[in-house]
Amino acid sequence: MQNYPDPNKKYIAAAVIEKNGKFLIAQRAKQDALCGLWEFPGGKVEEGETLEECLYRELYEELSIKAVVGDYFCTSTFIHKDLVYDMCVFKVHFYDGDIKLNEHSAMAWVTAQELSLYVYPEPDLPIIKLLQK
Repeated sequence: MQNYPDPNKKYIAAAVIEKNGKFLIAQRAKQDALCGLWEFPGGKVEEGETLEECLYRELYEELSIKAVVGDYFCTSTFIHKDLVYDMCVFKVHFYDGDIKLNEHSAMAWVTAQELSLYVYPEPDLPIIKLLQK
């Protein structure tokens, strides 16, 4: 990642979890503007964390899994409340544990083509486009 960390940006780490040719998406349950939308799991980087450490922590907190964070996949840059965010996405092919939804209301394993059947926050759309290529 170029210029990580850039003090003028906020960072989010997200996962493209793939198993048997399908991708895991989760529906947001948190009561905010994005409630009900589907997303790739992940969350905000905390002070002193690397992107990979953040993603490992977030996947454990959100899904109760211990993930092997794989290769960097892409970055989706967006502006929210006048702040610039980089959502840095990594592939996850392996994890330990059974998925438990701690912060989501539902999950789905979908093919690249089926990703288009769900509604997502704007920052997730470039990830979907790349997965469907």
